[in-house]
Amino acid sequence: MQEKRFDVIALGELLVDFTDNGLGEQGNTLFEANPGGAPCNVLAMLKRLGRSCAFAGKVGDDLFGRRLRAVAEAAGICMDYLAVDREARTTLAFVEKLANGDRDFSFYRNPGADMMLTDEDLPLEVLADCRIFHFGTLSMTHEGVRRATRKAIDRAKANGALISFDPNLRPPLWNDLEEARTQISYGLAHCDVLKIADNELEFMTGETDFDKGAAILRERYPNIRLLNVTAGPEGSHSYYEDLRVFRPALKLGGTIETTGAGDTFCACVLNFVLERGLEGLSEKELGDMLSFANAAAYLVTTRKGAIRSMPEREQVENLLLTHT
Repeated sequence: MQEKRFDVIALGELLVDFTDNGLGEQGNTLFEANPGGAPCNVLAMLKRLGRSCAFAGKVGDDLFGRRLRAVAEAAGICMDYLAVDREARTTLAFVEKLANGDRDFSFYRNPGADMMLTDEDLPLEVLADCRIFHFGTLSMTHEGVRRATRKAIDRAKANGALISFDPNLRPPLWNDLEEARTQISYGLAHCDVLKIADNELEFMTGETDFDKGAAILRERYPNIRLLNVTAGPEGSHSYYEDLRVFRPALKLGGTIETTGAGDTFCACVLNFVLERGLEGLSEKELGDMLSFANAAAYLVTTRKGAIRSMPEREQVENLLLTHT
């Protein structure tokens, strides 16, 4: 891959995840304000792996927006291209952990600053100077930010960047789930590397069988060169050319919450692509990629939050040495 200023640029939401932190003295639920947002979570892990990263998005001119910028900068992410909205507030998400381990999200985003990003806010010269451009669908829920996202994809792709996509489906943010399918389909049609969760695969194909679902996507979207399916505590699958590889998740206990696990997995895959490229991958290489990504994702589930909770490479490697 050719030399560029940044290894990865991500565009999308930067928000605060308020996660359940037990009960106060009067029995009221306590929420901890954790900096988050899937695209920046991905970049935070990539920084732990030594990659140069920049973020493009928008926050409000408020307490949360300023703190988010500071946390991302402390993580080593270039935030020079973070826009500030003087009217809309920074988006907030309240995360409830369900009994089965899943999460339920309540968003305060009507509007939220992240959805106010416009194509005029885009750092077009910088988007032409990255090796990988990464995005999800929270930046595609509304027309203005959707237009900006599509323009950013086109700019990066025209200048040789690989395109990475994670649908990151959040049904409460869509007025119409058919519109969500349409926008996810757009992302699928424009990416080289795809990370998709098991529920999203079923949403887009109607299949609960991962092999069948992946086959449907690969037939519909032949542009996808590396397709990875995450299945939470069960593990992950990778599909590349005629190869299909599975690696189980680590089940060592100690899980606190799963926020950021998929983003951590995604970052590890992108780091692998930066190291190895997308030509002539072997079954062993794909298996090693999945094992590393699974282990890193597991470590994040044992910690609160995401951006500040990403593991170091050495921690992931030590975990693999002792438990695989």
